[in-house]
Amino acid sequence: MLVDSHAHLEMPEFRMDLEEVIGRAKNSGVDYIFTVGTEKKDWQRTLEICHRYPSLYAILGVHPHNAKEIDSETYPLLKSLCRNGKVKAVGEIGLDFFRNLSPREVQLKRFREQIGLAKELGLPIVVHDREAHQETVEILKTEKAEVCGGIIHCFSGDYGMAKDCIEMGFYISIPGSITFKNAERFREVVRKIPLDFLLIETDSPFLSPEPFRGKRNEPSFIPYTARKIAEIKKIPFEKVAEATTRNALTVYRIKSDGS
Repeated sequence: MLVDSHAHLEMPEFRMDLEEVIGRAKNSGVDYIFTVGTEKKDWQRTLEICHRYPSLYAILGVHPHNAKEIDSETYPLLKSLCRNGKVKAVGEIGLDFFRNLSPREVQLKRFREQIGLAKELGLPIVVHDREAHQETVEILKTEKAEVCGGIIHCFSGDYGMAKDCIEMGFYISIPGSITFKNAERFREVVRKIPLDFLLIETDSPFLSPEPFRGKRNEPSFIPYTARKIAEIKKIPFEKVAEATTRNALTVYRIKSDGS
């Protein structure tokens, strides 16, 4: 069994062949996919496809790119939708100081607010962090985010950051970029992270692993990431699959019967 802990199947790239995409994932051993609605206009679509497919669960929140779009209607709607049993986390939320599509101060404010919302709802958070490692860790600490816990999605920090996040009870999610030839620094970090705190993700349709780099990513490609981690850690593939599945079901609070 494998779990794709973070995908975007609600995006337009999957409108034409979602059924086939999910079928290929199942054939590749992927039992659960967590798909992320990152802005208000995508939330209903995310929930609709999750209710259509038993193996899909939803993560809903406002991405830092869209933080500037939050208005008086956003949080009441988000809170209402997150009470749906198919929603397993608030996310992806956080900071993106690489593209800066929302002003930094707005991103910081909205990140804090959504951590508070997750604590209120009793849900974990899924954190987006790009070129904002120090600020991300500081906010997680000052907002006492260990109360809700969660995942650092598409991890790009150093081992020091990973260690800080693990000490707060967060899991570290590894995307397909671990397979890239220029990812040796990243592989060294993964080598040090305990298996009990690792997750794997596709971030579909982005970040396709080798040998699919440059093409649309999809959940059926998740075994390539698991195999690379097994190679890095010099352990059997099955051990990586077992641990990352257990970790995903733990953080998302999924029972063995899928409820």
